[in-house]
Amino acid sequence: MVDLITTLALVFISAGALLLIANHFSLSSVPFYILAGIVVGGLGFIDQPELLELAQWGIAFLVFVFGVSLDFSSLGTVIRDGEIMTGVQILVIGPSSFGVGLLLGFAPLDALYFSVAATLSSTIVGTGLRKADIRDNLVHGRLAKSVHFLQDILAVVLILVVGTEAFVADNVAMNLGYGVMLLAAAGIVHRYLFDQLSRLSAGSQELMLMTSISILIAFLAFAEFIGLSIVVGAFAAGLAIKREVSNLGMLNGIESIKDFFATIFFVTIGALVSTPTLDVLVVSLTLIALTAIIKPLVMIVTLLWEGYDARTASLTSFSLDQVSEFALFIAIGALIEGAISSTLFDAIILAAALTMITSAYTRKHDHQLYDRLLRHLVGRTQTRKIDERSRITSLPTDHIVIAGFGRQGRRIAHACKEAGRECVVIENDPAMLSSLSEQCDNYVFGDAMHSYTWEKAGLDEARLVVSTINQRPVSERILQFETNADMILRADDAGDARALLDQGALYVAVPDVLAADQLVERVSAVIDDPDSIRNVEPEHREELQTLSELGFSSLADEDPG
Repeated sequence: MVDLITTLALVFISAGALLLIANHFSLSSVPFYILAGIVVGGLGFIDQPELLELAQWGIAFLVFVFGVSLDFSSLGTVIRDGEIMTGVQILVIGPSSFGVGLLLGFAPLDALYFSVAATLSSTIVGTGLRKADIRDNLVHGRLAKSVHFLQDILAVVLILVVGTEAFVADNVAMNLGYGVMLLAAAGIVHRYLFDQLSRLSAGSQELMLMTSISILIAFLAFAEFIGLSIVVGAFAAGLAIKREVSNLGMLNGIESIKDFFATIFFVTIGALVSTPTLDVLVVSLTLIALTAIIKPLVMIVTLLWEGYDARTASLTSFSLDQVSEFALFIAIGALIEGAISSTLFDAIILAAALTMITSAYTRKHDHQLYDRLLRHLVGRTQTRKIDERSRITSLPTDHIVIAGFGRQGRRIAHACKEAGRECVVIENDPAMLSSLSEQCDNYVFGDAMHSYTWEKAGLDEARLVVSTINQRPVSERILQFETNADMILRADDAGDARALLDQGALYVAVPDVLAADQLVERVSAVIDDPDSIRNVEPEHREELQTLSELGFSSLADEDPG
């Protein structure tokens, strides 16, 4: 067997080799990390105790990163619906999967572990693997993150309960008390001390990063001192750190830490996968069915009942279709204590590896999965949430429809107001609701991919549509609507812009080159002089050709809308 340094070397060498393949073909890294672990585990160089310890530390640090990434102001807009989703998930999936565990022949304690694995979803895969993109500012991203946060709180409680040395009421109560104390300490640091520590760091991002790591180590040490699991300390440490734009360097440093421990976590999960027996395979496939099929369907029905549109319900559910890292942590602890059968443990590991692989692809292709599998089944469902959160004082005609109320959207809406032109804003970021209410007479809170959203915005009577959302699927969806309105859209690069022009767009803004001021100027010109609209498209094609010749073919944008 090998020491820890050699173990880490094997982990990163194998992961790096397979990651080259993933990057070459633009594929998700998760399956290749897990495959690297299967290779390392199959060679037999690393024994199980070392793998279990590495997996526990990988989970702890990733849970810390998830805690840091939480934005409570944005979660607050959907937390009630998140509570309902979490409650339904626990009340429906929990007891039913416990019953399935008993039917599979497990003892009650093993059936409980089986139920935990089926009920909880992974924050690492569901929300934390991909870099922040526009989905995190959309309602389904907020809903998924709120559910993961609430599930993590529940998982921490479970870890505190099962982590007692002797399972008696006094010990359980003491552990829960210590856990509450640790979370309360995190709240105090977050609210009162973190700003003081930031000022002492004198604006140095390096010092802020070191301060954050010191907070993590302090919480881990305190958790160990009072006999709690390191994952509880890591979760509390993450909640203690403020996520602010001014601390961007610190956040980037923490993101690098996430990449390091994500590699360790996924490779060790793959290494723990063993050749399954028939019993393990049956249990694992049953767990996968509950996790990747039944649980998302229950979540879709719940959100539809809550009044969300079918697309939002479906896309949210796709973030909940995997086994949780907390469930793995609980299972690993139970294996070390001899409290779980080897058959169930191997099945949970296999199910976790497979659902994390499949979830990486459902997250990447969620829109396509909805369109091909679910749209025809649930696409014509109620839209009560859109009606409740929208405001149309009187449906205008010959108006401007603005999709997205970010920096550009706000400026375009202001330009319309200055010109005396009525407009309707479409937005589905819950954090924008108060701004919409204060600044817009007419707005629709709904998914831009949903036809009812545009129907409510009066697309049939609109003269111009301006989308500030730089997602090609959204732009192509807008172009599919039957309307006489002209379309001004947004794209990440000149190639996409030309393609959208070919599909019927009047103008496509390319961020960082055609700046926000220029876009507002274009829209204002069209508003003031309707006859100028004939010259916009040919002039814009010439601009895009010039950009391509200058090498501006792929451009980033810091403003998602």
